[in-house]
Amino acid sequence: MASKVLASGTFLAVLPLLSAAEVSFSQDVEPILQQHCVICHGEVLQQSGLRLDRRDNAMLGGNSGPVIEPGDPTASALIKRLEGADGLEQMPPGRQLSEPEIATIRAWVEEGAVWEVSGAPQDSAATVGHWGFRPIRRPAVPSVRDANWVRNPIDAFVLSRLETEGFGPSPEAAAQTLARRASLDITGLPPDQGAISRDLAYEALVERLLQSKHFGERWATQWLDLVRYADSDGYEKDSVRPHAWRYRHWVIEALNRDMPFDQFTVDQIAGDLVPGSTTEHRVATGFYRNTLKNREGGVKVEEFRFEEVVDRTNTVATVWLGLSMECARCHDHKYDPITHKDYYRMFAFFNELDEVDIDAPLPGEVGPYLGAKPGFDRQLRAIYDKYKVRELLGPWTEKMLWASENPGVEHEWDTSWDILALYLDDGQRILRTPPEERPWREDYALTEWFLRNYSRVVSEEDYEATGFKDAIQEVHALADSFPDVSRARAIQIAAMPPMSHVHPDGLWDELGEEVSAGTPAVLPPIAPEQSLPNRLDLARWLAAPENPLTARVAVNRIWQEYFGTGLVASSDNFGLRGEAPSHPQLLDWLAAEFIGSGWSVKHVHRLIATSATYRQDSAWREDMAAIDPANRLLGRQVRLRLPAETIRDTSLSVAGLLDPTVGGRSVRPYQPPGVAELSYGSSVKWPTSAGSDGYRRGVYIHFQRTTPYPFLANFDLQERNVALCTRSRSNTPLQALNLLNDPVFFEIAQGLAFRILTETPGQPFETRLDRAFDLCLAREPQMSERDLLHDYFIRQRALLEDDEQAAREWFPFELTETGEPTDRTALAAWVGISRILLNMDEFITRE
Repeated sequence: MASKVLASGTFLAVLPLLSAAEVSFSQDVEPILQQHCVICHGEVLQQSGLRLDRRDNAMLGGNSGPVIEPGDPTASALIKRLEGADGLEQMPPGRQLSEPEIATIRAWVEEGAVWEVSGAPQDSAATVGHWGFRPIRRPAVPSVRDANWVRNPIDAFVLSRLETEGFGPSPEAAAQTLARRASLDITGLPPDQGAISRDLAYEALVERLLQSKHFGERWATQWLDLVRYADSDGYEKDSVRPHAWRYRHWVIEALNRDMPFDQFTVDQIAGDLVPGSTTEHRVATGFYRNTLKNREGGVKVEEFRFEEVVDRTNTVATVWLGLSMECARCHDHKYDPITHKDYYRMFAFFNELDEVDIDAPLPGEVGPYLGAKPGFDRQLRAIYDKYKVRELLGPWTEKMLWASENPGVEHEWDTSWDILALYLDDGQRILRTPPEERPWREDYALTEWFLRNYSRVVSEEDYEATGFKDAIQEVHALADSFPDVSRARAIQIAAMPPMSHVHPDGLWDELGEEVSAGTPAVLPPIAPEQSLPNRLDLARWLAAPENPLTARVAVNRIWQEYFGTGLVASSDNFGLRGEAPSHPQLLDWLAAEFIGSGWSVKHVHRLIATSATYRQDSAWREDMAAIDPANRLLGRQVRLRLPAETIRDTSLSVAGLLDPTVGGRSVRPYQPPGVAELSYGSSVKWPTSAGSDGYRRGVYIHFQRTTPYPFLANFDLQERNVALCTRSRSNTPLQALNLLNDPVFFEIAQGLAFRILTETPGQPFETRLDRAFDLCLAREPQMSERDLLHDYFIRQRALLEDDEQAAREWFPFELTETGEPTDRTALAAWVGISRILLNMDEFITRE
């Protein structure tokens, strides 16, 4: 092999040059083209009009003309693109060829670009190209030297890779560490001291945790990140969504029931189209309603409807396919084989949707509702009659409809019409519906909106004369006392769905070629027997075994939660710019196993949590530090800072303060004054929840997009404006200050101290410290920790003896029933010890 210096423009490199005898198209060149090029220039997709999997097409070239000049590599555009010569973007983007690969193709061109045909059939890019687009095939479980270590097939794949690299696994973690690890990972709560004994078999412990009602709460947080769940609209107004929680409730119940993931997919994508669709099916379509909504005055309603459809398209692609499809909104995807037209064919599935709120009662709600409804109707009519509401509503309705047909004539009516569209969901359709045909809820919503906004079209004096300010208060008071059923945000097919088009440059008001619904051509076809697939077909296609992405993406995200990083590190991107899997055979085995189990999510959790790989110790390994500092070989477990919600839940739990009620409405626990006032115009209100609602799990905390709950935000619960596939883990001074000084956490420290003292009545310091460590860390204190905390206890008592008022504020409780001596300083000092334990790195870390 010789070397040759190539100079072209600013490009200069020394590349090896093969002799003609050494270059074979089928053996040397074709594999390079298949691996790197035909994904974008093959049978399925021909970006820039170029196809490189067949000789005639390759020699013909693309939109800019021929790219191969046989015998003259310096004149061949293909070589220039591979080298990045003459200022051209180097191809393929993001994953350029190696110097030997470029030299091989250059030598082939120089020797005449002889294209002999190999005997094998020419497969499509979907089968021979990028790993993520290849069909899922269940690989054989590898054999390993240390077979005794293997507990299930996961371990065989991991150990095979370790042994290939010359390493072995780490020892198994201590039983107490494993119990705490599994409990935090599976339920988001510390081990239940009353229900989980130390001698319980580990596999039985995992099974008990998987069957816990708290499993759904822990894993709903990950799904809510993905589907950008929030309790408010976002943007400037950031209006509250009072019924958003009902979708979250559905997710938690579905996860607890181990609803098969294919059904979980179908219900959210097309629950309204499922044969025999029920209320719960329609509740699941609340997935679509998590998108932001702009209600700011002056916005173009159609523009932001378009943006909502764009968001739904992007979210479906990210959540189920792991693809950055949003890049194709404005042009062909720069890296992945997704065309501009592909994007708007996916867009067309969601362009037909109308938003609607539906009754979605929980058990026990219907009876009180039916009993109170007749009286509610009578009282509401009486208020309307008292203030002559109907007499003014009719003319107002007629004038609003007139304004819609005669825009620009009377400004105040134009403004009212626009505001109706912004602030009352589906308000224009409701207004156009004859009064006798409106469901009572829509009639109530329109009338209530009219009472509040009639002032926009009459003088202040005339508005005062109506008495509508009093009417609004009476209507609201009546509604607040009415035992209404729960409601849910859902979708339905629009009465007159708009046609879908390609939008050049992604502009909402630029219409290009008309398109029908469809999926990216690089993936297996959707319902080939149908020319016009609907959302139900899309949902079934997403969860079809033939789809190469959905199962891989789903199991990878589960793996990510157990090991900090997925087998594919870029869990949001399985495309060409994404990370290659660290264990591709294991990824495919898990995906095949997931499908084969009937899409059982808990089956995947069980496999991972009971594997020897998961049960390894998390201690740092010096022997692997140089070759694998990020633990991609999985030679150990990893220490993970707990998610924001889990830190709060664990703290409340060990203190005995947690309300374990599952499901239900969002709550507003205490937050520092001034946070809600940071919203636009101080419009956000934060009425602190009363009673035990303030001690519910973090997943239930009201998520206000513009002013999120500060503790959760400080611990990296990020904005849910787009699909969030991976949470960051930061380490900031604010976090330490939260745990030490936040009034909520000081109350938790008081609760922990109270629990320790009441559960160990009359016991010495050492016994109580053992109980405190058992609750917080699931282990016994070391001797050095005993000594340090005992010294602290003595010093803290001495300080509090000089400040009796502080001692009483620290521990304001009485322990007379336990026979505890009333030594206020000793009791208060236990609050200090509790604060220390709650602030330990080990407490907020999963070992």
